[in-house]
Amino acid sequence: MSLNGWLQIALFIAIILLLAKPMGSYMTRVFDRRRTWLDPVLVPCERLLYRLTGVDPNEEMRWTQYAVAMLVFSAATLILTYAIQRLQQFLPLNPQHLAAVAPDLAFNTAVSFTTNTNWQAYTPETTMSYLTQMLGLATHMFWSAAIGLALAIAFIRGIARREMKTLGNFWVDLTRGTLWVLLPISIVFAVALTSQGVIQNFHPYTTAKLVQPQTVTATGSDGKTTTTAVTTQTIAQGPVASQEAIKMLGTNGGGFFNANSAHPFENPTALSNFLQMLSIFLIPAGLTVTLGTMVGSPKHGWAVLAAMTILWFVGVFVCYWAEAQPNPLMHNVDQRASLTQSGGNMEGKEVRFGIVNSALFATVTTDASCGAVNSMHDSFTPLGGLVPLTNIMLGEIVFGGVGAGLYGMLVFVVIAVFIAGLMVGRTPEYLGKKIEAYDVQMAMLYLLIFPLIILGFAAVAVLMPNLGLSSLLNHGPHGLSEILYAYASATGNNGSAFAGSNWNTHWYNYSLGFAMFFGRFMMIIPMLAIAGNLAGKKIVPETAGTFPVTTPLFTVLLTSVIVIVGALTFFPALSLGPILEHLLLHAGHTF
Repeated sequence: MSLNGWLQIALFIAIILLLAKPMGSYMTRVFDRRRTWLDPVLVPCERLLYRLTGVDPNEEMRWTQYAVAMLVFSAATLILTYAIQRLQQFLPLNPQHLAAVAPDLAFNTAVSFTTNTNWQAYTPETTMSYLTQMLGLATHMFWSAAIGLALAIAFIRGIARREMKTLGNFWVDLTRGTLWVLLPISIVFAVALTSQGVIQNFHPYTTAKLVQPQTVTATGSDGKTTTTAVTTQTIAQGPVASQEAIKMLGTNGGGFFNANSAHPFENPTALSNFLQMLSIFLIPAGLTVTLGTMVGSPKHGWAVLAAMTILWFVGVFVCYWAEAQPNPLMHNVDQRASLTQSGGNMEGKEVRFGIVNSALFATVTTDASCGAVNSMHDSFTPLGGLVPLTNIMLGEIVFGGVGAGLYGMLVFVVIAVFIAGLMVGRTPEYLGKKIEAYDVQMAMLYLLIFPLIILGFAAVAVLMPNLGLSSLLNHGPHGLSEILYAYASATGNNGSAFAGSNWNTHWYNYSLGFAMFFGRFMMIIPMLAIAGNLAGKKIVPETAGTFPVTTPLFTVLLTSVIVIVGALTFFPALSLGPILEHLLLHAGHTF
């Protein structure tokens, strides 16, 4: 670790905290339907959309109606994306004449982008046409992020409203989140990325002649050896910048190229890397300010943001420290950082980013449900890889995905307030509303669904070798870590992977697809149920026994509840994966 590295980390979080208030205040105005500077351009577009679709923007929805509208829209767009993939060989903007996507992979990909996961069990540049990338995938990056944003606003309204039965209108929230928040920022961000060298074109792939031809020798299944001279290289390209912008801002993570943000066409410079990390946290950080403003308690929003920042800092500290350590199996080798070398573990990392920006990016992308990567998590040290895996297993609430991070954190707030009430022997209250049995039951259902899906699917994969183990490239504790990471990433709607395995099999395409689907929608239902129940409650006067949710003590309690719940749930599995691998590494074993 170095002073320069810590200064970069400090600059990053300082800018995020500075941007949180203006971003949060802007989103408050958008969803309260107050005037913004974009209204002259966007209000006519909004009205036109409502006329074309028959939406009454003044009609309010109960939580059940809100949930049904969200599910119907998600199902319709999922089917659309599946159809585009299956028919892409007949559709335009396919200069490489790519074939239709296989049914199991098309299902996995359609679910992945519908749920804001963006898990990619394929090589994008050799599988998806330009039209599929834009119409099938990039549009979902807007829609899925806007859905998460709408759900977070619905939860906030549930807290803020008194004796009401409705949470707003899903179609209005979806429209305003897309037009006022995601679209304009993405346009600005895309232009900024192109200035750094991120490409944007519709050209066919370029075939370049190698300066130094290469000879490749391969042994076939019949045992015969063949030698091939490679004289050309195919350079993939396409409309990258437009997809890259919403990929990061919407915490989606699906790359135009297989190397994702490690690819120089997606993330060419240190500045583009910094901007991409900022865009991941921008909306989640701003939503905490929106929370505080809309519920009438700004300090509560800052207390929630403080809990997120503490958890983020612990993660980035451990990951940076672990990756900066020398490999204990490399003896008599100088692994110290110096002017001529980075030191530490540079395997799977880009030299232009180094250890600090790789560790910071890995922490940020897994704190949020983004899943974009600028280094290969599978190549991290055991403890370095433990950090991204743990971030996901905490429920993607450390800043979290667009909207999803905040409503997940608010479920933990309900549990924390309930525990505080038990400790003082009185009915727990949250911002003047009593937290009763139904609220706690729904919160616990939300928290239990998550590990049940992850551990359940992982157990089946491990216990059925022909399904789950046949495509693993690593075995032992590292192989278990790869499986745990895959199902945690899918269920948590993150999308990143320990990429040392072939996930494009029938078993993994379908099982991960269902994990993504259930991890998104089964957890939304109890969350909306809590919001609907809170909206109908009366405000009770604050007394001396009321536990304040605006103090450092509340932040400490909330952080502790998150860590304890995560540790008790996943620690046994983690002990058999990255923790055991770390101990064996120092004993001289590797996997």
